[in-house]
Order: sequence, then structure tokens, then C-alpha cells
Amino acid sequence: MPNIKSQKKRDQLNKMLNERNRAERSFLRSTLKKFDVAAATNDPVLVASARKAAIKAIDRAAQKGLIHKNNAAHKKSRIDKTAVK
Repeated sequence: MPNIKSQKKRDQLNKMLNERNRAERSFLRSTLKKFDVAAATNDPVLVASARKAAIKAIDRAAQKGLIHKNNAAHKKSRIDKTAVK
């Protein structure tokens, strides 16, 4: 347990940011899983809307620094290849 006031504040802030990152990461994973389920149905309308949501979530995660930009590009490329089938 820190004795310094600024470190106590920093610990509190880190805890808050950790929870926010965890929620954002969870949202990203669930969005990607929803896309995989939609791609398995082969319904073009459902796949298109799930693709749009997944790409938006990936871009948001990359912008916030949750995933690296190259990892985001890799995920988006995989989604595009899957959506075309």
C-alpha cells in the first residue's frame, strides 16, 4: 500500500483505466464472435452489418491502443476474406 498521496491517486486511476480497457477488450472479442456467427449463416445482409460493426470495433481498439495497428490490419483482412465467401 503506497504512503505517497500521488501514488494512491495513480493506483486509483490505474484501476479505473484497467476496468475500462477490460470492458473495451471484451466488447471487441464479442463483436468478432458475432461476426464469426454471422459469417457461418451465409446471410449477406447479416454478414454485412456484422462486418461493419466488427471493423468499427477493431479501429476503435487500435485507436485507443488496446491492440497494435498491424494487429488491427490483420484482423480486418481476415474479416474481409471471410465476408467475401
